[in-house]
Amino acid sequence: MATSKIITAKSLKFFEKYLNNASPTGYEWEGQKIWMEYLKPYVDDFITDTYGTAVAVINPKAKYKVVIEGHSDEISWYVNYITDNGLLYVIRNGGSDHQIAPSKWVNIHTKNGIVKGVFGWPAIHTRNRAKEEPPKLDNIFIDIGAKDKEEVEKMGVHVGCVITYPDEFQVLNENKYVCRALDNRAGGFMIAEVARLLHENKKELPFGLYITNSVQEEIGLRGAEMITQTIKPDVAIVTDVCHDTTTPMIDKKKEGETSIGAGPVISYAPAVQNKLRERIIETAEANKIPFQRLASSRYTGTDTDAFAYSNGGVASALISLPLRYMHTTVETVHKDDVENVIRLIYETLLTIKEGETFSYFD
Repeated sequence: MATSKIITAKSLKFFEKYLNNASPTGYEWEGQKIWMEYLKPYVDDFITDTYGTAVAVINPKAKYKVVIEGHSDEISWYVNYITDNGLLYVIRNGGSDHQIAPSKWVNIHTKNGIVKGVFGWPAIHTRNRAKEEPPKLDNIFIDIGAKDKEEVEKMGVHVGCVITYPDEFQVLNENKYVCRALDNRAGGFMIAEVARLLHENKKELPFGLYITNSVQEEIGLRGAEMITQTIKPDVAIVTDVCHDTTTPMIDKKKEGETSIGAGPVISYAPAVQNKLRERIIETAEANKIPFQRLASSRYTGTDTDAFAYSNGGVASALISLPLRYMHTTVETVHKDDVENVIRLIYETLLTIKEGETFSYFD
C-alpha cells in the first residue's frame, strides 16, 4: 500500500467530471449525485440531509462511528443588482476574490440553464494610471450582452441567480492538478478513494465508517454542523486544503511554511484532539508517508471545528492538502500529495479499534 499508485484512470476521470461540475454553496446537489454514483459500488448505504450533505456508509449497524470528511461546495457570486443598461453587480457567496474577476468569463445559473457573461473592466487607455482604481466589490460588474434591464430579465437572469466560473480541470507538467474548486472537491475525491481502496483490498472495519461530503463549508462550516448532529460520530478525520506558502507575496512568519509536493499537512490547534493527531503522525512515520506540520491559533477554519465541538466533543483531527492560489480559478495541487493524503487516511483508519475514546485520562 505504501508504494503502490493509487489514482487510476477511472478515478482520475471521476475527479475531472466532479471538479468540472459547478457546485456553488447552497447548490451542491448535482455534484453530490456524481460523487454518490462513483461511491455506490464501494459502500453499504447513503444518508442525505435537507441541505444536501451526502454521507456514504460502510457498516451502518455498527455502534462505534468514525467520520472521514471533505466539503463539496465552491465559492461563487450572486446577482445583487441589475442596472438600467443591463449590467450586473454582484455580492459574494463564500470568499470569492474580487481581484481576479476582471476579464473572467462566468456562468450565470438560471431556471432556463446557463447564461454566459464576462466581468468587464475599463480599457487601460481610459484609466488614470497615476491614480489606478483596483478591482473592488463595488466596481466589478458582469456584462451578459443585454441592452437593458428588460432584456436581462427576458434572458432569465434575476437578483439571486448564482454565478460560477467555467474554468475546467487541467494537468500542469504531468503531476500538478489545476482547477477551480479543488478547495475542496479534492477532499471529496480523496475520501471517496479511501472507500474504494477499503473495498478493493477487502478490509473489514470494526466500526461504522461515515464518508461525509458536507455542504456550505465556505460560509461557516454549516453543513458539517448539521450532519454531525445526525451521525453523532465518535471520531472525525477531516480533510481540507491549506496554503502552499512558498509562492511570492506570502509571509512565512505569519502563514508558516508548507509546500505542494512535500506531503499531507497535519494541523495543531485546540480543536485537534492531540491523541488522535499523534496516531496520525505515528501512522505516517510507520508507513513512510511524508508529512508537514501546521499550527493554527484559535480555530482551524475548517469543518474540523464543527465536528470537534459537537455532541459534547468528538475526537477530531485535520489532514490538509497543500494548495497554491486558493480561491482563484487556477488552484494547484500536487498529485503525490493527493495520493499521500488518501494513503494516510486509509492507513490511519486501519489502526482505529472499536470503542477507542482517545481520552487523555485513560
